[in-house]
Amino acid sequence: MTEDEQKQAAAEKAVEYIEDGMVVGLGTGSCAAKMVDLLGKKVAHGLYVTGVPTSEATAAQARALGIPVVGLDEVGVIDLTIDGTDEVDPEGRLIKGGGGAHLREKIVASLSDKMIVIAEAKKKVARLGAFKLPVEVIRFAAPALKPKLEALGSTPILRQGKDGNPFVTDEGNYIYDCDFGVIDDPEGLALELSTMPGVVEHGLFIGYADLVLIGTDSGVEVIEV
Repeated sequence: MTEDEQKQAAAEKAVEYIEDGMVVGLGTGSCAAKMVDLLGKKVAHGLYVTGVPTSEATAAQARALGIPVVGLDEVGVIDLTIDGTDEVDPEGRLIKGGGGAHLREKIVASLSDKMIVIAEAKKKVARLGAFKLPVEVIRFAAPALKPKLEALGSTPILRQGKDGNPFVTDEGNYIYDCDFGVIDDPEGLALELSTMPGVVEHGLFIGYADLVLIGTDSGVEVIEV
């Protein structure tokens, strides 16, 4: 299978878990987009769900497909969230945020009864860290936070947008992409970053995934976390 076919296979498997009447968190990224497309087809054939999108891009995609979209003020519980990842290790720990939506993604995941992660084979890694860790920061704090992120052992680079200016998230913040190399203690690093004033959120997702679906050349690998 090509990587695109692996993503498609994982997305197809994931939508099998969506039941009529569910409130579904809709992830962001290339793999999640395939899942949303598939869900749109099911909705067109009579499946009733309510979607909680994790980005403005996903919200626009869902609306175009006829999937009812609501905000967090309109739902009490999210039954299931399906989202992609940039890396996943054997314990189900993730690095997310390559698309810049990890703040909303983590909020939605934290409110979900269950989270299914979908990805192509190359995203499954023995140890996290090959993918640079996104750290979302308040613009005001960005200059002061760079040396602090360096002191933690990373090489932080301010993410740039297509226009050559700093990339701005849906919430109006900046992102440092931090190269830590292999992350020996994901839980410890997550705590350090979460308690750093000016850091809004980081891309380490620990304890969120319940099921990981990896598209491979021989089918979809199902990993229960």
